[in-house]
Amino acid sequence: MTATPQIQTRTVDMQSLGQAIPAYLAHPIDPHGCPVVVVIQEVFGVNAHIRDVTDRLAREGYIAIAPHIYHRQAPGFEVGYSEADLALGRKYKNGTQANELLSDIQGAIDYTQQHFPQVPAAVGCIGFCFGGHVAYLAATLPAMRATASFYGAGICQFTPGGEVPTLNRTGEIQGTVYAFFGLQDPLIAAEEVDRIEAALTHNQVDHRIYRYPDATHGFFCDRRDSYQAAAAEDAWTHVRSLFQVALKES
Repeated sequence: MTATPQIQTRTVDMQSLGQAIPAYLAHPIDPHGCPVVVVIQEVFGVNAHIRDVTDRLAREGYIAIAPHIYHRQAPGFEVGYSEADLALGRKYKNGTQANELLSDIQGAIDYTQQHFPQVPAAVGCIGFCFGGHVAYLAATLPAMRATASFYGAGICQFTPGGEVPTLNRTGEIQGTVYAFFGLQDPLIAAEEVDRIEAALTHNQVDHRIYRYPDATHGFFCDRRDSYQAAAAEDAWTHVRSLFQVALKES
């Protein structure tokens, strides 16, 4: 059995559109040649759950980096899961722009490639909630070879800062997409999941859609009341497989 590597964590500053943006970084103590995975937050910021996911990926042998995508509006934003927290997070979500988000993710990629030896060119991304939507958008970046999108609401309705749906950009995706949805999710109708699957199929994007009949929005987060352990554990197994095949074995 392979030992779980020890990791190092810290907050770093990366560059995006001429501005310094902080990002939470976690990686094995020996990061030589490790693939990069960008972690995209929920509306609640780069909080304890997102840092935990980032750490878990580092223990799997990845350089994991979570940019603070709300930094332009609310530096250091990090909240819990109350209704007031949700309302504030949604406010900042509505203030994001697709070009800024894509620049932030590319900035995270650039930072790792500049600071770590022999980083593979193939990059992964994982996002949750609003971050699931942003991860689907980030799948259009040339370096992105593997994307795990968890319950990304609004993919069929809009793109951040604009009205044209992110779904319309599916044809730009060159890597593999795994998308995870709870069929009890009040924010994402089953028909939307079908549309996402149809768009991926139509554009010949390598993909898998995972539907969890008893799960709702936020089922992966063990700090939320919506946590569904069985679905979360199954999804993580698929995420590990996706990144292993696309980033380590490619």
